[in-house]
Amino acid sequence: MSLAPICLFTYKRLDCTRHAIRALKNNRGVGASTVYIFSDGGKNEQEWQEVVEVRKYLDGLTGFKEINRVNRDRNWGLAQSIIRGVSEVMDIHGRVIVLEDDLMTTPNFLTYQNQALDFYEEYAGIFSIAGYGIDVQAPADYPYDVYALPRISPWGWASWKDRWDTVDWEARKYESFKDDAKQRKAFNQGGSDLTNMLDRQMNHKLDSWSIRWAFQQFNNKQLTIFPKLSKVRNIGFGKGATHTRFYDRYRSQLDHSTCDSFQFMKEIKLHPAFVQAYQSKYSLRKRFIGRLKYYMGWPPTGEKYRFTEL
Repeated sequence: MSLAPICLFTYKRLDCTRHAIRALKNNRGVGASTVYIFSDGGKNEQEWQEVVEVRKYLDGLTGFKEINRVNRDRNWGLAQSIIRGVSEVMDIHGRVIVLEDDLMTTPNFLTYQNQALDFYEEYAGIFSIAGYGIDVQAPADYPYDVYALPRISPWGWASWKDRWDTVDWEARKYESFKDDAKQRKAFNQGGSDLTNMLDRQMNHKLDSWSIRWAFQQFNNKQLTIFPKLSKVRNIGFGKGATHTRFYDRYRSQLDHSTCDSFQFMKEIKLHPAFVQAYQSKYSLRKRFIGRLKYYMGWPPTGEKYRFTEL
């Protein structure tokens, strides 16, 4: 198994960053991995103070084979930071595992990603490897640890240079897509939120690298590999939140096993159980209910759930 470099994107959230790195350092084999840390600059004086505190913490970081730090001298924003940073590392290594500072990983996340990168590198129909997945009831006779979907996940993912280089970040095919009902329905096979996010991106109401990444996968007629048990949890929701917050509709069961060898599917095809689960999860109704619970501070008693470790 070859080890892909890790790209970690940080900003101003010191608490989140500490939790994310602590979890990452619990990964088996992390000491043999190279990490690139891209630290974005602040938007104002207050943010710069927070960015400086994050950078001070990162200056003392150890536990990796090699640590490369890139400190931006201005605020690039997440989309531009990821596009430029991933491109730089892809040019050097040809593959990469990408994390942000609010993502906590299970101890077998890196093993899973590196094995999947090796296994699917020559599969032209695979666009990326997702680390996060929703809770899905797999059929009793389903033999694999992964499944394929016409959707990407931006939370702890991996890919290869030849896929990354296909992306048109201007999304010029949107002009022929936007009024084509058949194409819009096909894109939404991975969840009804996709076309809405793309419309918002192209109308300058959103600045997202990931929806453009998803649109390229759709145009390439490729799929993403997802884990049957999620290897990632996002701890960045809520105003000022790190690891304490109210209702989180994206919270899913994590892989707490000691599994370091995964059963990958050789024949790539969509399984209706997984497709239907994502269509339900990202349906308009489920998204509305989830947002309502979040903004109402669910549960109504005000009781929060908390986790500090995976």
